[in-house]
Amino acid sequence: MTSASGEYSKILQEVCNRIPLCQLIEDDLTQYPEFTKLLLEVSQQFDESGLSLDLKKELESAQNELMVQKKAWLQYEVVHRMLQEILHEYYSKKEEKREGKNVPYKEEKMQLYETLSQVLLVMECTRILDPSTDPNQVMSPLLGLEKKDLLEFLPSKRDVQHMREKLQKELEARLEEKCISLLTFHQPETDKNCDLLKSMKSLQLVVNLQDDKRRLQSESEKCKANAVTLEKQKMAFPPVLLRCLSLLQTMATKFRLSAQADANRWNVDYWNKKCDAFSIKIRLEKLQVLIDTYTPEKLEVHRIIRSSLEKAILVQEQEVMTSRMLLHPYESLGPEFELIVKEYTRLKEEIATNKWALEELCKSNQ
Repeated sequence: MTSASGEYSKILQEVCNRIPLCQLIEDDLTQYPEFTKLLLEVSQQFDESGLSLDLKKELESAQNELMVQKKAWLQYEVVHRMLQEILHEYYSKKEEKREGKNVPYKEEKMQLYETLSQVLLVMECTRILDPSTDPNQVMSPLLGLEKKDLLEFLPSKRDVQHMREKLQKELEARLEEKCISLLTFHQPETDKNCDLLKSMKSLQLVVNLQDDKRRLQSESEKCKANAVTLEKQKMAFPPVLLRCLSLLQTMATKFRLSAQADANRWNVDYWNKKCDAFSIKIRLEKLQVLIDTYTPEKLEVHRIIRSSLEKAILVQEQEVMTSRMLLHPYESLGPEFELIVKEYTRLKEEIATNKWALEELCKSNQ
C-alpha cells in the first residue's frame, strides 16, 4: 500500500510539473487509475510551460529566425543612427559657423559630410519610393518616379568611395566610445581603468549582458513558480484549517471534564465555562476564516441570490396554493378530469407549435 501511494505521489508530481494548471490531489489518482494513465500519456506531449513538443520546436525555430533578423536589423540601425548623429553634429557646427562663430571644420571634411548627407537622402527617398519587400508585388511608381531616376542624384563613385574610407575609421572610433560608455554604466568600477583595459572589457560586454539577462529571466521564472506555489497553498490551507478547528471544537465539546464523578460542583462549572469559552473562541476563529475567505462583495451577491430565490419560492407556493384551490372542486370528477387535463395540455401544446410555425413562416415571407 505504501509503495502504491509513493508511486501515485511520483505520478502526481510529474503531471503537475508538466501541466502546471492541473489542480489534482493524490486521492483523485487513486480513485481513477485509467484517468491517471491518460494524464500521464498526455503530459508526455507537453513541456514545463504547457506547450506541445511540436509547437515548442516551431517556436524555437521562429525565435532563432527572429533573433537573426533582429541582429541584422540592429546592425543596420546602429550604423544608420551613428551616421545620423554625425550629420546632426555637422549641421549644428555649420549653423554655428554661419552665425559667425569659429568652428574648426576643414573643407575636406565638410565635403565628406555633404556627400554622406546626399547619399542618405537618396537612399531614404529610394526606400520610400518602393516600400514593398515582396519582389512579386507590382505597384505603380510613386509620383511617376523610378529608382533609377533617384540614383542619378548620387555623388560620383570616387566621392562615395572616399567617403566610405574616411567614415569607416570615424564610425569605429564612435562605436568604441559608445561601447566604453555603456561598459562604465554597466560596470562603474571600470571607469578608473585605462583605455586599453576598457576596450578589452568592452569586448566581453555582450556576454556579460546576456548572462545578466539569463539570470534575470531565471529569477523571474522562480518568482512565477513561487507565486503559483503560494496560490496553491492559499487554496489548500483554509479547508485544512477549518477541519482542524472543527476537530478541536469536537474534542472540546465531547471530551471535556464534565463527566468526572469525583469533581465537585465548582470544578465542573469551571471546566464547563472554560470549554464554552474555548468553543466560542473556535467559533470566532472559524468565522474569521470565513470572513477572510468570503469578501463583503461575495456575501452581498449571496444575499441577493438568496432573496431572489426566496421570492421565487414564495411565488411558486402561492401559485401552487391557488392551483389547489381551483382544482379542489374538480377532484370529485375522478379519472375523467385527468383525461380532460391531458387533452387540454395536448391542445395547448399544438396551439403553441402552430403559433411558432406561423411566426417562422411570416419571417421567411418577409
